[in-house]
Amino acid sequence: MRPTHRPLNPCFSSGPCAKRPGWNLEALGAAPLGRSHRGTLGKARLAEVIERTRDILQIPADYRIGIVPASDTGAVEMCMWSMLGARGVDITGWESFGKGWITDAVNQLKLEDVRVFTAEYGQLPDLAQLAADRDIVFTWNGTTSGVRVPDGGWIADDRQGLTICDATSGVFAMELPWEKLDVVTYSWQKAMGGEGAHGMLVLSPRAVQRLESYTPPWPLPKLFRMTKGGQIDEALFRGSTINTPSMLCVEDAIDGLRWAESIGGLAELVRRSQVNLECLSAWVESSTWASFLAEDEATRSSTSMCLKFVDSWYESLPADAQRAKENALVGLLEEEGVAYDIGSYRDAPPGLRIWGGSTVERSDIEALLPWLDWAWSEIQRAG
Repeated sequence: MRPTHRPLNPCFSSGPCAKRPGWNLEALGAAPLGRSHRGTLGKARLAEVIERTRDILQIPADYRIGIVPASDTGAVEMCMWSMLGARGVDITGWESFGKGWITDAVNQLKLEDVRVFTAEYGQLPDLAQLAADRDIVFTWNGTTSGVRVPDGGWIADDRQGLTICDATSGVFAMELPWEKLDVVTYSWQKAMGGEGAHGMLVLSPRAVQRLESYTPPWPLPKLFRMTKGGQIDEALFRGSTINTPSMLCVEDAIDGLRWAESIGGLAELVRRSQVNLECLSAWVESSTWASFLAEDEATRSSTSMCLKFVDSWYESLPADAQRAKENALVGLLEEEGVAYDIGSYRDAPPGLRIWGGSTVERSDIEALLPWLDWAWSEIQRAG
């Protein structure tokens, strides 16, 4: 039967992600448009993002927080180009973006001492192989595979190397062990549903020490430079950005942070995302055609919830026909106005990717599920 009840918000994209409940353009009415980001008001807005971020995420007082260009990608690459090469590096990849950092380390930076640990979609590499005396680059949550690290227990407390963590689809929805992490990056358009093009960078004192004691042998573009005269550029971590930020996007980031505070902070953000995963998990358990891409329950993401198709009818189709069926399913759901942009990532196996982060209401996940079954029946009936 064709369902009649639709999600109130059909935005389940894994980036840019759904706005917080109740959002509208009026929330950005106080944005200081046409004003300098280096003026008193502009700096105050940027500093507000930093301080509210620290409070909500419970980031230690001696960690520095900065707003940087080029989204999460820019933040990760700033740190890779500025910090790697001082010692050997272990780098992991079990989905598209992590494998992109491998390409940077091996093919672009051409590091002499790099070990690569990869896994197929749905799996994690053996994290016990990563060495405490080497730098480690990893994603906390694989946005395109729905596979996350279960915790930070595998990171040594007495490590000598740095841990560089791409946390863009994990932060604000999962607990991060800050004492285990030296560099954390993310972008506004993921977990909090902000507007794009801006990244966030969090540095531990150990990361700052690396920046002040090590100069890489390759030239650094201006956008990557975090030191002046051999010392950390403190202004960058007080809101003096390297390039010009959009004050409209800054206002949107502040709006999301204020909403997070109003509902109870990090604990409530994590709870909301976990509830969405539990809701989808209950449906998957009874589904005859869908299963989680993440094979181990302990590694299943509560944000980028990735599904694969397991129906015998579907599995009998050739590869190009399988991808065509995915596109047909996604297109039908979008045509009905019940789910936008939930196809799997282009490099991932065919399936669905449903965002379940903190800005998504459980009631919308619940309303979506009958539509998934209906749409699957429709494309199966079409042959």
